[in-house]
Amino acid sequence: CAVVLRCPVPGVAMGKIRPIMVKGHERALTMIKYNREGDLLFSCSKDHVPSVWYSENGERIGTYHGHCGTVWCLDVNFDSSKLLTGSADNFCKLWEVRTGECLHTWKHTAPVRCVGFALGEKKFLTVLDNIMGNVPTIFVWDLELDNLANHPDCPLLTITGHTAKISRALWGPLNEQIFSISDDATLRVWNPTTGEQTAIIEGVHNKKITDFQFSWDMTLFVTSCSDQFVRLFQTKTLELLHAFNTERPLNSAAISPLPHCPYLIAGGGQDAMSVTTTSAQQGKFETIFFDHAFGDELGCVAGHFGPVNTLAFAPHGRSYTSGGEDGYIRIHHLDSEYFDAFANKVDEAYGRDVSKN
Repeated sequence: CAVVLRCPVPGVAMGKIRPIMVKGHERALTMIKYNREGDLLFSCSKDHVPSVWYSENGERIGTYHGHCGTVWCLDVNFDSSKLLTGSADNFCKLWEVRTGECLHTWKHTAPVRCVGFALGEKKFLTVLDNIMGNVPTIFVWDLELDNLANHPDCPLLTITGHTAKISRALWGPLNEQIFSISDDATLRVWNPTTGEQTAIIEGVHNKKITDFQFSWDMTLFVTSCSDQFVRLFQTKTLELLHAFNTERPLNSAAISPLPHCPYLIAGGGQDAMSVTTTSAQQGKFETIFFDHAFGDELGCVAGHFGPVNTLAFAPHGRSYTSGGEDGYIRIHHLDSEYFDAFANKVDEAYGRDVSKN
């Protein structure tokens, strides 16, 4: 079915986007992630089975069986040969992408909320949930991919400081920092060698922060928040550049990797517990596009029948994917009008004739 991307800004209509609807998970999506080349799409959900797909057509290549709880997070390494997953069964697992073999398992004392390879793949991080008597914790582990049989099962570093659940932790540029977001409405920056907190953003987000993603070059990052705002920050200075009101609680946000398409996307919607009593239109389950150069809303894409839980731009910037509470993955290949919209707005701003483009 074709989805019309409505446009509140005159002159930048973006036509129709035809999504590829992928139904391979039995329960709500928790995370989707492209590999570095953008040809593979990895997904995990509450059905315990992470999957890998061709991003071009949505064909499922394989699944990874071994978890016995909700899989909250995943990360794929630089050459797409290894996959990390973290689950509510208290395990972090390392997989061989091509064969689906589980190479190693790290036992935790609570659900693993987030995982991530460091640049160079000599280390990785995991995030521990604050339940069963645990405090919200980031663990940094050594990683020896060629010596997994003798791999130590104790973390190299333990980082604490957040006062509520940590929903995401990511390695910063060149592994010089670790960035984390939490339900305590703060974003914190840590030294990955000592575990000391080096910076904090507080008083900006008014409710729990639900997602955090870097731009492709890691000079910018975006946060989504339950206070209905998506915010763009500069990585080096932590300066707030833009804040857009989406008029709905947000679960995820992402940044376009293309410099000539300076857009953010954000998605969420009404609380999943209330979905059965609300229509899709009232629940506001669309993915919204914002232009962070001009500072306005570009449009939105509808389609999910429940909240949008996770979003990801392809590294080449020609498509994006959303995963919803409805269990569907929707792969959107963007049309030519999307790529021309920003250039047309620039021409209009300078008084040039857009019809000649």
